[in-house]
Amino acid sequence: MPDPFADLLLRLRQDSGRTQEEQAEAINAVSGRDTLTRREISRYENFENIPTNHTIGHIAAACGVPFEELQREAKAARVRKREGHANAGEDQDAVKRRTLLGGAAISVSAAAEPWGRLAFALSKGSKIDSSSAVALIDRAAELHVQELNLSARRLQSTVEAHLDAITAALPRAGEHERALAIAAGETAALAGWVAWDLGEHDRADAYYRVTSQCAATAGHPPLRALALTYASYGASSPKAKLEFLSQAANDVRGHGNATAAAWVLGRHAEEAAAVGDETGALRALERARFAYDFADHTSEQAWVRFVTPYRMDSLALSVYGQLGRPELTVTADTAVGRLGDELSDGGVVVLGDLASALLRGGDVDQGVYVSRQFAAAAQAKPNTMGKERAATIAASLPDSERELGLHLRQFAS
Repeated sequence: MPDPFADLLLRLRQDSGRTQEEQAEAINAVSGRDTLTRREISRYENFENIPTNHTIGHIAAACGVPFEELQREAKAARVRKREGHANAGEDQDAVKRRTLLGGAAISVSAAAEPWGRLAFALSKGSKIDSSSAVALIDRAAELHVQELNLSARRLQSTVEAHLDAITAALPRAGEHERALAIAAGETAALAGWVAWDLGEHDRADAYYRVTSQCAATAGHPPLRALALTYASYGASSPKAKLEFLSQAANDVRGHGNATAAAWVLGRHAEEAAAVGDETGALRALERARFAYDFADHTSEQAWVRFVTPYRMDSLALSVYGQLGRPELTVTADTAVGRLGDELSDGGVVVLGDLASALLRGGDVDQGVYVSRQFAAAAQAKPNTMGKERAATIAASLPDSERELGLHLRQFAS
């Protein structure tokens, strides 16, 4: 028969609303290593194995329960296993009444969705050890880089698992509360971006709202800028997009925000170009490039790590392509030269923006040629941003390239 400790692990997972695979992902998100599998979770829940104290610490953080109490239950289970008594005469209902579950940091019944659980956790407070806090914060930063090499659906489950792990830790954050609230907001914003990319627009809006709540809780305006800039892609009108980006630009003023400012201003230039405001677009792009001259995307906010020189190239290509500016040719040469022989995941995005820019700028033959290069590269290195660009390129191709357009639409879906 199952042991009370195995039953406890099962109910902790079920109370979190996770499958065994999702539980493994949540625990891996805390540890920062993809070592735990669905099979190992099954072994724990069937009392075939008992997790080590190291793993128990990660389980406690992922499920939002006190480590010491979970460790005590595991110790008792090891004694029972050695003695060969699975139940040791203990009433399982007694385990259910223990303070472990009663004192859990977060009740899943408080909210059914990850953003709701995060909003609930922001109102709590307690203590978590420094190593766990650092692991959660570093993992949040890594996810913004992984955006370029994971599919949207795979990225969504990974990001939401990590968001749940931070949410579970927040009520016990203690001195790490502000840093974890920022990491939670960064993760929630990325979850919103991926949801939007998958067509789940209401879900995306909910994530962006709770990101802004994290920004307010932590007193960290650049985090709101992240939510606003992501949200600008799906805003209801060109005017709304530019309003979002203007507010975001105000939120990233000051020291330490150069990379964030460059991205926000680059997006503003892109949207200004889309409505034909050539003067506004070129001015914003110039400011973006000036800011990037003073930027270090590896040492500022965690989420700006995706704002690489490749990303700045793609923004410039988008602006010049939409405006039909002569600078497009020189910018395209610079971007292609920067890509080199080994095409990175970010380079796939640049090829996509270059193809779109050429097609919009009227250089159809060259645009089709680059579109074919992009199609091959995107197929070899599929990622969320690449798929979004595939759909844009497909819509801009001439009627004579129906086969290529069909291929790109299928890839995007």
